[in-house]
Amino acid sequence: MYEVKKTMTEEINRFEMYLSYERRVSEKTVESYKTDLQQFCVFLEERYPGVRQGDIAAIVIRSWIVDLMQRGLSNNSVNRKISTLKTFYKYMLRERLVEVNPMERIQLLKKEQRLPEYAQKDQLMLLFKSDQFEDNFSGWRDKLMLMLLYSTGIRRAELIELRVVDYDKDRAVLRVKGKGNKERFVPVIADLAVTFDIYLDLYKKEFGCFFNSPLFILDNGLYIYPKFVYNVVKKYLKTVTTNKYAGPHSLRHAFATHLSNEGADINALKALLGHSSLAATQVYTHNSIEQLKQAYKQAHPRSEEADKG
Repeated sequence: MYEVKKTMTEEINRFEMYLSYERRVSEKTVESYKTDLQQFCVFLEERYPGVRQGDIAAIVIRSWIVDLMQRGLSNNSVNRKISTLKTFYKYMLRERLVEVNPMERIQLLKKEQRLPEYAQKDQLMLLFKSDQFEDNFSGWRDKLMLMLLYSTGIRRAELIELRVVDYDKDRAVLRVKGKGNKERFVPVIADLAVTFDIYLDLYKKEFGCFFNSPLFILDNGLYIYPKFVYNVVKKYLKTVTTNKYAGPHSLRHAFATHLSNEGADINALKALLGHSSLAATQVYTHNSIEQLKQAYKQAHPRSEEADKG
């Protein structure tokens, strides 16, 4: 048997090729797998120096899970790393590089239903009606970006990939390409449509945009990128909320939570968000129920008596 460091390093590289070319996994996902496995290697070298691949049992895996939790990682983050190892060891078993799969005895942790902080509806309405956005190309671009993230619930990556042609003004819909290149259409409300018209008019005057042009560009005409979107969103949200996290995903959560609180059908919400299963959407229903419970306790005269009883 060969040492784990050499084996894991070699097999991680082969595993990366397997994911990319056989399973055709996205580049971002492959990078996440690779990062998780490299972190596992570091842990093995620190805690179990000299351990051989065939000696990595379930107890070793569990000790890594405990270490991750002690470092403050959420259950969801730890589960992602567990899933990485499960996929990796299935591959190793298939290639006959191990005789026993230590991940068969490892269970995922209980999923957390906690939502990150998000801006309240009145805070966002105040922002969009304010004079925070300059009356020029960059100001209207920033406003449209925030309005799109909140009014449609699209992801940051989806926003970056949008093209001018994806906006159908006549039908008042936006075509969005989500995970797995799955397309969906989201409605464009009246206020958002007005902002679209003003922005596209400025875009055409300053840069001469075409149907296949990216919907959002920088002031110098280059493509926008993830950190730019994050910085823009954070800049404006910080003027209306003190939430610790004020990034693009908080607007997606605000969109989903506000719709759910207003009684939106869960299947319609699932379609708007581009979720592949109801499980990911149900967290917003759970959040709405908790809000209803809190409102009941504050408003109902017998709520305190019920709690005591």
